[in-house]
Amino acid sequence: MRKLRVLYAGSPLASAMVLSNLVRESAGANWEIVGVLTNPPSAKGRKSELVPTDVALAAEGFGIPVLAFDHLMADAREAAAALKADVLVSFDYGRIFGPKFLALFPLGGINLHPSALPKYRGCTPVPAAILGGDSSLGVSVQKIAQGIDEGDILSFADIPLDGTETTLSLMDGSGEEYGKKSRVTDTGSSLLSEILRASSSGDEFSLPEAKAQSGESSYTPFLKKEDGLIDWKMSAQEIERRIRAFTPWPSCFTECGGVKLLVLRARVSEMTTADIRDVVIPGTVLPYRKNVGIEIACGDGSVLVASELQWEKKKAMDYKSFMNGARNFVGSVLG
Repeated sequence: MRKLRVLYAGSPLASAMVLSNLVRESAGANWEIVGVLTNPPSAKGRKSELVPTDVALAAEGFGIPVLAFDHLMADAREAAAALKADVLVSFDYGRIFGPKFLALFPLGGINLHPSALPKYRGCTPVPAAILGGDSSLGVSVQKIAQGIDEGDILSFADIPLDGTETTLSLMDGSGEEYGKKSRVTDTGSSLLSEILRASSSGDEFSLPEAKAQSGESSYTPFLKKEDGLIDWKMSAQEIERRIRAFTPWPSCFTECGGVKLLVLRARVSEMTTADIRDVVIPGTVLPYRKNVGIEIACGDGSVLVASELQWEKKKAMDYKSFMNGARNFVGSVLG
């Protein structure tokens, strides 16, 4: 019996993790990944050496053919057509699939998207969920349509959030699990493998029944470097969420004495500036309490406790190490 042939499209680390999971899931199954579509190598480091994407590196490790094109024009379509794939599976590829490219696949294309569609369509759904203080993060598998993330839903799952997650931890993992497993990639891989198993179980290949999206839609924008600038007039809760949402990109930063300072980890303090019994300008570094952290006044009298910081072009430090070398930091106004 012929196996369902899959072309996988993706680029960054989280997508490579999903690819690795799918390759393992395909062992003994009636479907197989016959090729990978990814972005071309990009220049990185001081020497600007060309480095393949994480998906390309993972595919090469499994001996899977890699297609890397700047644009999905005739040459890319020809290379993809030669693989004779039945379906396109995508997660964080980074480019739009046109109708001519999708027409190469008898079953069309499916896309993994970490949101409860139609909520948080677009390119930054995980940061959006953290910024919104959501209690869960949806993971959807949708049929690829010409409208951005407007395709019918094939499968869905919810990931509970406790308010400590970062975009990095949800997508790429953290600690010993970094680059190996994460809640988004594990959940997404399971959904995709179930769909591929169902699509290849009969005498003829076909995708499971899909449902039209329902509910209020919203779109998430590209994040820019300047989005990480901290506005200390915001509440401590808003700033804390931005710090988690913008990890690893674009990171949250402020300025002190004309020098860029990154705030990498923080929490909301139970204290307010009213406890100081004085008028405090938002952004003011409050008197240092060694066993608490670096407390900074925010809007509405709230206080943020920073626990990890980094001067530009320096190493990240915990708050105690930072304070050991930061004379006159207390009382300064960040901004």
